[in-house]
Amino acid sequence: MSKNIRFFSIFILGFTIYYFFDLFCFKSIQQFSKELFHSKAIAHIIAYLVSLVPLVITLKILFPKKDILNLFSLDRPIIKGFVLAFLGTLPMLIGYFIHFKINITINTESLFINTISSAFFEEIIFRAFLIGTLFRFTKLGFLSSVVLGSLLFAQVHLYQSQKTKELIEIFAITFLGSVFFAWVYFEQNFNLWGAIFLHALMNLYWEIFNVSENVSGNLHGNLFKFLSLFLIIGIIIYHRRKNKIHFQITWKSLFIKSTEAQS
Repeated sequence: MSKNIRFFSIFILGFTIYYFFDLFCFKSIQQFSKELFHSKAIAHIIAYLVSLVPLVITLKILFPKKDILNLFSLDRPIIKGFVLAFLGTLPMLIGYFIHFKINITINTESLFINTISSAFFEEIIFRAFLIGTLFRFTKLGFLSSVVLGSLLFAQVHLYQSQKTKELIEIFAITFLGSVFFAWVYFEQNFNLWGAIFLHALMNLYWEIFNVSENVSGNLHGNLFKFLSLFLIIGIIIYHRRKNKIHFQITWKSLFIKSTEAQS
């Protein structure tokens, strides 16, 4: 019991420090870095890297003998993650190309921030640390592990609108999106690269085509997005069944696992 109390106390304290550090210092670090390097993209990366320090320290305290890349699930095959994401999001790419015009006013730095940088760091923070650590190293099941991280993930995307209806839609979509990214991450044997590339490519296609002003989307925008989600689910299920690989998420691991998952 004392071991569990120590684990969750350090975990919660570490994330709380990160949360308030990010809340009060992220924009200041970003602004300072932008003035120093004259690049919004570089400033965005630096601000994220600095804000990640409390999470890195937390994981090293909890698992001093484990490699930090393993703890953040970044030591898995990158190509495997990219192939799944690219094939899975082809319905979005093809559908958007047919139904929407290309956005010719894209700023390259903003595109980088909204696709590559945001996807990479958000997956590290929410999926690898906040959700993944709980599922991989405790007896908490999938739903028990995913709720808090997905609620916070949805909350940080509410800046996209001021309208009540759209806010509800944005919250619901990003919450469910977080659950889906976590499932992909777990069922790829804790390969975070699949979720990172999936997140980045979905954001990329949404940005380069005039789909919608925010994530709530529209009929065709969401239709092709859901087709991609179903295709990704199908690819993962087919691959695991064909190779007789047991699923990480089953009825027996929804709330409490009988044994701790091994990474």
